[in-house]
Amino acid sequence: MARSTAQGGDRPAPADASMAAGGLLDVLGVAAVVLDERGRIVLWSPQAEELFGFGNQEALGRPAAKLLVEEEQRPQVLELFSRVMSGQGPWAGVFPVRHRDGHTVRVEFRNMRLVAEGGRLFALGIASKERTLRRVERDVALSSRLVDQSPIGLAVLDTGLRYVLVNAALERIDGVPSGEHLGRTPCEVLPHLDTAIEARMREVLASGEPVLDEVTTAIRPADPHREHAWSASFYRLEDQAGRIIGVAVSVVDVTEQREAALTAARARRRLSLIADASIRIGTTLDLPTTARELADVAVPEVADIAAVDLLDAVLADPAPGGDPGEVRFRAMAIKAADRSPALQAADPLGEVARYVAQRLVAQCVRTGRPVLVPQVRGPDVARVARDADAADLLRQAGLHSYLAVPLIARGEVLGALDLKRTRTPAPFDADDMVLATELAARAAVCIDNARWYQRQRHATLVLQRHLLPPRHTADPPGLAIAHRYQPATTTHETGGDWFDAIPLPGERTALVVGDVMGSGITAAATMGQLRTNTRTLARLGLDPDEVLTHLDETTRDLGEAMATCLLAVYDPHTRRCRLACAGHLPPVLVRGHHPPHLIDLDPGAPLGVGDVPFRTTDLRLRAGDDLVLYTDGLVEVRDQDIDQRLEALIDLLACPHRDLEDTCDLLLSALRRPDTADDVALLIARVLS
Repeated sequence: MARSTAQGGDRPAPADASMAAGGLLDVLGVAAVVLDERGRIVLWSPQAEELFGFGNQEALGRPAAKLLVEEEQRPQVLELFSRVMSGQGPWAGVFPVRHRDGHTVRVEFRNMRLVAEGGRLFALGIASKERTLRRVERDVALSSRLVDQSPIGLAVLDTGLRYVLVNAALERIDGVPSGEHLGRTPCEVLPHLDTAIEARMREVLASGEPVLDEVTTAIRPADPHREHAWSASFYRLEDQAGRIIGVAVSVVDVTEQREAALTAARARRRLSLIADASIRIGTTLDLPTTARELADVAVPEVADIAAVDLLDAVLADPAPGGDPGEVRFRAMAIKAADRSPALQAADPLGEVARYVAQRLVAQCVRTGRPVLVPQVRGPDVARVARDADAADLLRQAGLHSYLAVPLIARGEVLGALDLKRTRTPAPFDADDMVLATELAARAAVCIDNARWYQRQRHATLVLQRHLLPPRHTADPPGLAIAHRYQPATTTHETGGDWFDAIPLPGERTALVVGDVMGSGITAAATMGQLRTNTRTLARLGLDPDEVLTHLDETTRDLGEAMATCLLAVYDPHTRRCRLACAGHLPPVLVRGHHPPHLIDLDPGAPLGVGDVPFRTTDLRLRAGDDLVLYTDGLVEVRDQDIDQRLEALIDLLACPHRDLEDTCDLLLSALRRPDTADDVALLIARVLS
């Protein structure tokens, strides 16, 4: 073994060594023969009897040359015997010997002279079968070469788990010279090694069950900045007599494979997180919700703390006279993996924060590039925090790594995703920056969609409010009126519902509710046109059915628009009310001492269908009667039949003479659900005495 190193021999033998089997000598079958100075056999060992076939009685006292050597070879043997006995030195070699059964055995001999008390001379011959000896030599040579030249780290430890043999490969794997292994335990050689490894070795010594491919990690003294991984196998060693003599260890360095596996795992995690983000971000068109969804995805997979800050300029028109050197943010979302003091250091949600250009997040949005600080040092905290107090809170939280990536959509920087690590020990690296940038890019599109939708919805609401009657108006002659409008609550879409109270000649009043199908600014614009046309047509003195007929033609002229509408014209002098319906839900009549009921009208067809006649129904009202007009957003829900909802409406109206404003509030609070995806228009008119 050119480079293998072993230790042993200098330790005291165990107390029962004399009783132990010979081990290697038993394998070799070494025979001992002693000859006197005349060449006669005076000692014949049991191994000699087994090797040559002659028993003690047959061998003792006989000349060895005559007993064991063919006649033609005896001169050569006698000459060698003479040389040994004359003191010319020992002789070793292979010589053919005659076996008792007549065949020849090639035997490896080592002969030497012995001097006994009184000067008597003897010859000692030690012999073993050549074939057996060569086999053992080959095995030893092969084992030595395998141990020394193997690319796998190999070692033998004694029962105290101290190294007694280490090959060159293990020296390279551990980074520790063999001399520093011998006599020491694995954890003494590698102080950072998991102590569970030695416990596993003791289990192998106790049970005899091998342990295969046990993976462990440690820091090598020669490479303190990189964690190495090894796959080790342990086997119990026993000698020929079955005694436990130690543990054999084979070690393979799997650091690169482990790092490759970790890299692949990180890549899979990134792909999974990005796929998850595609599902979780942008579920609504609500801007704060979208920002919160981005923060929720980032924590704890990417960071311990995440904040989403948008530039105030992209949310509203910038205020005049601002400092051109500062960046104004509006905090939209904050998320932390635990109750960290860093939460108190965050900007209050919804409020505008002003930062100088030197702040890292300001630098991120100004350049449109990520800002990565793997190791946050003392001066860096001041560039992360908004002020000195916030910096102290971040230090208390254990801020040690920082990353900010811009939110860019359609070429415009909208804000930044601000990430911090306080409890995760690993710092942000280039892979984290790529992942965060990808998340920010996907989220930015959703945020931008929500931003534009929010602007459009605001414009639609402004248009809608402008087209509807004002909240507080003078009551028309002979009537008291209350009304409400509420936009949708789940989709945040503004629909085309409307109501109106139109003064007509002769102190009459036209009461209208309508619902343009669809939502958004187009529906609001259509509603505005229909409302204007309804006012114009009603003031011409046309009957309600004629007004609806003209509105139907107008709706068809608008393209694919459709709407429902209910028109009631009330004359306070006759208390006559004339009603016509275009596919709309019937109104409710509430009359004292009578249960409320739906007014039976010809339903007609929605405006825009065409070629369907409308009919006018006459109704006589009394003082104190309430006429309740509404759109379907008040009563239609997905999980209940419309008849059930209409019955609930009627039940709520069963108490007459309630204040009209209170009645409006009651109906909306009782029937309007938080998850309603449609807007509501409600109009109640009470006949005065």
